[in-house]
Amino acid sequence: MSLSVVILAAGKGTRMKSAKAKVLHELAGKPLLGHVIDVAKKLSPEKCCVVYGHGGEQLQQAFADDQQLTWIEQKPQLGTGHAVQQTLDSIEGSDAVLVLYGDVPLIRQPTLERLLQLAEKPETLALLTAKLEDPAGYGRIIRNDSGQVTAIVEEKDATAEQKAVNEINTGIMVLPGRKLREWLERINNSNAQGEYYLTDIIELAVKDGFKVLPLHPEVFEETMGVNSRQQLAELERFQQRQIAEQLMAQGVTIKDPSRFDLRGEIEVGRDIVIDVGVVLTGKIKIGDNVTIEPFCVIKDSEIAENASIHSHSVLEHCRIGKNSSIGPFARLRPDTQLAEDTKIGNFVEVKKSNIGSGSKVNHLSYIGDTEIGQNVNVGAGTITCNYDGANKHRTIIEDGAFIGSDTQLVAPVKVGRNSTIGAGSTVTKDTPEGGLTLSRAKQSHIDNWQRPVKKNKS
Repeated sequence: MSLSVVILAAGKGTRMKSAKAKVLHELAGKPLLGHVIDVAKKLSPEKCCVVYGHGGEQLQQAFADDQQLTWIEQKPQLGTGHAVQQTLDSIEGSDAVLVLYGDVPLIRQPTLERLLQLAEKPETLALLTAKLEDPAGYGRIIRNDSGQVTAIVEEKDATAEQKAVNEINTGIMVLPGRKLREWLERINNSNAQGEYYLTDIIELAVKDGFKVLPLHPEVFEETMGVNSRQQLAELERFQQRQIAEQLMAQGVTIKDPSRFDLRGEIEVGRDIVIDVGVVLTGKIKIGDNVTIEPFCVIKDSEIAENASIHSHSVLEHCRIGKNSSIGPFARLRPDTQLAEDTKIGNFVEVKKSNIGSGSKVNHLSYIGDTEIGQNVNVGAGTITCNYDGANKHRTIIEDGAFIGSDTQLVAPVKVGRNSTIGAGSTVTKDTPEGGLTLSRAKQSHIDNWQRPVKKNKS
């Protein structure tokens, strides 16, 4: 039996108070809908239909590169049953139809696989349910005296007795495609909301002799939806805790999992230490014995073994060589590559530069569009003047050079191998190998000079 997945993503998200479609708000660095699409694809469906309504153009733009999705508009939005009805022309009668929700981002592949296995039995549909101490706000699962599921009642339509039931509907279910059209045609909107509920199918299926097989998820957070920013924050912390525990199981020390954030993908070695307040985004690779101190932000970067990233440093699209030291308060901008045994000191900014092994840029410097060789020392306050107001130019500093403090290197310029630049120099021409280059005004001294004093205003 082939599989079609229907993802319902037409909700307005009024409580988010946002101009952005609700399912585009991010959890762990990925849109809510992106999480659902990813897990759906792992099931290898024949079709994956996304039903959209509000913010449909935003949704399609966000996933424009995904050619496996079928986009279907629900207009007007008349309930979940009406939403699924819009997909019928895209679904084969022989399909099993898995219904997911674009604002329920943490549903897990193993849970869905178990649900699909239940639905393989003849004349059955599978339903994901959960038991809550406080079921308020959820549809209730109604069972008969034999414990069989017979219906789902939405809270607004439930009696006092039904509201006392603590087993709730998550909305996620697997339905037989061959009966789906018939059941959807039989439901009506005679309810408090005036909508066509997909959940009404359960009672119809039972009347037609089908069994409804319920399944509970391992953790309730799998089935939690996001309707407000508070709920989004709650799920974010849950997901980050799960990620932290996975990393700790791989040999990473995370000082405080409640203050850790991974918003992307990560590949890790062993004996890594990550302190509090670190934010990792995009694709990250970290080698053995790397230490990342508090409040660093690292995006789309690779850090080799034994490197140290000191506190409050920002790295973006960088490659850091082994045994290197960065920061504190350093900023490495895109296309920065550091070889092994390099040092970038405090309050240093590096952009689009390659720095050779054993070289140091100690503190309070800007290095942009630069090639630095091996064993170079760049003194404090050095600036590569790479922009002339219209174009960027490169600076080349060859092996063994020593750049004195407060030097300005006006690109395009080359500092020769083993040459020395005296502190306070402005270098506008290439310097020869092995020599000393100075460009300072001659120091003078005035004897018996009197410092000005303030005039008496009275």
